[in-house]
Amino acid sequence: MHCRYRLFPLAVLASFGMAGPQLAQAGGLMLYEIGSDNTGLANAGAAARAQGPATIASNIAGLSYLEGTQVSGGLVGLVGHLEVDYDASTNVPGGNSGNAVEFIPGASFFASHRLDEQWTLGFGTFSNFGLSENYDNDWSGRYYMQNATLGGLSFVPGAAYRLDEQWSLGVGLQAMYGIVESQMAVNNDPLGVLNRPDGQLKYKDEDWGYGGNLGLIFAPRQGTRIGLSYTSKIDLDFEDGLDFSSIDALYEPLNGVNTKLDMTVPQTATLSLYQQVTPRWAMLASAGWQDWSEFGEVYVQLDTDTQRATTLDQEYDDTWHLSVGSQYQATEQLLWNLGVAYDSSPVSDSKRSWALPMGDVWRLGTGLTYALDPQTDVNFSYALVWFGDISVSQTRTLPASDPAQVSGSFNDAWIQAFSGSMTWRF
Repeated sequence: MHCRYRLFPLAVLASFGMAGPQLAQAGGLMLYEIGSDNTGLANAGAAARAQGPATIASNIAGLSYLEGTQVSGGLVGLVGHLEVDYDASTNVPGGNSGNAVEFIPGASFFASHRLDEQWTLGFGTFSNFGLSENYDNDWSGRYYMQNATLGGLSFVPGAAYRLDEQWSLGVGLQAMYGIVESQMAVNNDPLGVLNRPDGQLKYKDEDWGYGGNLGLIFAPRQGTRIGLSYTSKIDLDFEDGLDFSSIDALYEPLNGVNTKLDMTVPQTATLSLYQQVTPRWAMLASAGWQDWSEFGEVYVQLDTDTQRATTLDQEYDDTWHLSVGSQYQATEQLLWNLGVAYDSSPVSDSKRSWALPMGDVWRLGTGLTYALDPQTDVNFSYALVWFGDISVSQTRTLPASDPAQVSGSFNDAWIQAFSGSMTWRF
């Protein structure tokens, strides 16, 4: 019996340790909204546009198209709606979830410098992985999660080489600083006969992971660019002692036990087209792939004499991205961006969990770029990220003898992104 109580909270932690960013998904937890003009295009043409130093985040080969020295800084704010509507199958007492998506700010910085006709150097720092949420502490799903944050801040130095008028190559190193924080309730009365209040479990750690970026742009003729970008996977290995408070004596042996969560930020590939149709109008498109099947394996390891370990496999699927957009040069100073995108779900309906209830995603973005002078641009962009209705049903059989079910849906779930950026050329 002791073993049953011991492994139960660890399996919960495996899913809970990643729970924070469940609505910040491109096809999982990846963001396109990083404080640049790409927000207003819904990622359309991202790997082929090469219109500013923010190309470091989408295709590092695009640095070859930038003149002189350029610097760009951006801000983004995310607000959302993520609230649970229980159905009649829910038998765990508790209150409403509340709106779990808080206001979340972000920032980005990019710089490029052309050395000569062939070489251009660049550097970028941005966060395109993760989000944070905060449920009401007494909601029915509190034993899955209450509060959680997962984030990754990337630092990308790189270089691009212009082979000739048609071909450009780029390579970069990506260093990601990852952080995970999680908090969940612990059921001190699993049989429902002792009337004991809940305890709490907290987990927090940070780690560095490393990967690489590759890019290629082919321009068969003036006004046409085809871009291909690849980012490798990044492994983040989190490790912390389990921090229990106000818990039953059965859980006390777990307090402070060193626990590891191994997480993989997926590799991605993006193919994009930029086509100048008229001197004022351009069409853009992107198709992308993200390797979320590897992210689905989350390992929990206990550093104890018995070396007991349990593995939770979320069985995620790889995801696909499609987007189209346009740019219209309304005046000499004003450029209008518009884009729409679709991302497939990394998990099927039957395998969706409260820890990470992801689904299909639609995006609609628009934005304006205004040239204050020949050296300075300012951009304001907006994106609606629409998830619709996301149904979830989970049943827990341990440690209680009777199944405890939490079932319902997130109705009309969405995120709105507001971003602004400025670019200076020297």
